[in-house]
Amino acid sequence: MPQQNKQLRTAIIGAGKMGNIHAKVLYKLPQSRLVAIADVQQDKGKKLAKEYKCEYFSDVRDLVGKVDAVTISAPTKSHLALAEVLISNRIPVLIEKPLAASSQEGRKIVALAKEYNTIVAVGHSERCNPVVQAMQRLKIEAKFIEATRISPYSFRSTDIGVVLDMMIHDIDIILALAQSKIVKVDAAGVNVIGDYEDICNARIVFANGCIANVTASRLALKTVRKIRVFSRQAYLSLDFFKKEGVIIKTDGNIDAVKWVKEKQAQGDFDFTGVNWPDLLHIEQLDIDDREPLRVEQESFLNSILDNSLRPEVTAEEGLAALECAEAILKSLKEHPWD
Repeated sequence: MPQQNKQLRTAIIGAGKMGNIHAKVLYKLPQSRLVAIADVQQDKGKKLAKEYKCEYFSDVRDLVGKVDAVTISAPTKSHLALAEVLISNRIPVLIEKPLAASSQEGRKIVALAKEYNTIVAVGHSERCNPVVQAMQRLKIEAKFIEATRISPYSFRSTDIGVVLDMMIHDIDIILALAQSKIVKVDAAGVNVIGDYEDICNARIVFANGCIANVTASRLALKTVRKIRVFSRQAYLSLDFFKKEGVIIKTDGNIDAVKWVKEKQAQGDFDFTGVNWPDLLHIEQLDIDDREPLRVEQESFLNSILDNSLRPEVTAEEGLAALECAEAILKSLKEHPWD
């Protein structure tokens, strides 16, 4: 168990939208004492530091010796350089997704973490969504996964496309469910507004036979974040946005299937008045509605306080998601619209 009443000196690099959210969480967590905000933009950094009554630094190197854990919420292109300074000084880091600007840089971060025996977590906060947490407790063996993540254009994260901005959340969840090596990726997409893809659909085939179909768009008219999972044990339909889900278990519906087969065997049974959902035993997923970023930060900090624990998403898992995302982007280039 984590050490009781132990507080870690925490800091955040990046005073943008996500940095603000992380600051709010870390300021309240009992395991954390938020001591610093770092950002190259002084106005933003000083404003956030003042709000949470902590120090401001413009240079990440000034954090060394003053902190026990750092959350990196800066632009993706700076992740490696920032992480290298901290990890080489054996300061654990939580890096906002994606892990790095490329899998090559991601592998360097993973190697640094091993070399300096330092914890690196990745901020795939959707893994901490209470719906996903509830699904993971079921320990199902997925055979087919369909994920949809669409939303209106947010006018942020314009330095990356929809795959690294949005789809990577579902990629991480899919990899955790499939638990198998990827053998094939096919994808199609298009950029509409900027230089990067705004819409993408990908089909991922795994060595164990599991198949995933995943769609992401940041040009939609409404927000939808859903996943459906087919397995031998159950069928799940989950809504990340509404934080709700239903599960239809195989063993709980044997009698319904048996009844239908028996009636079909009769040859003359009239099914017109039968409503299939009425025959099924459908359960609402038991969801503990906790704030995903709080779960994420608690997991990260507790893994520092207790070396028997691990972060919710490790650097290796973050790298796997990044490598899959790159395979999707490679397929996009091989299937151009024009």
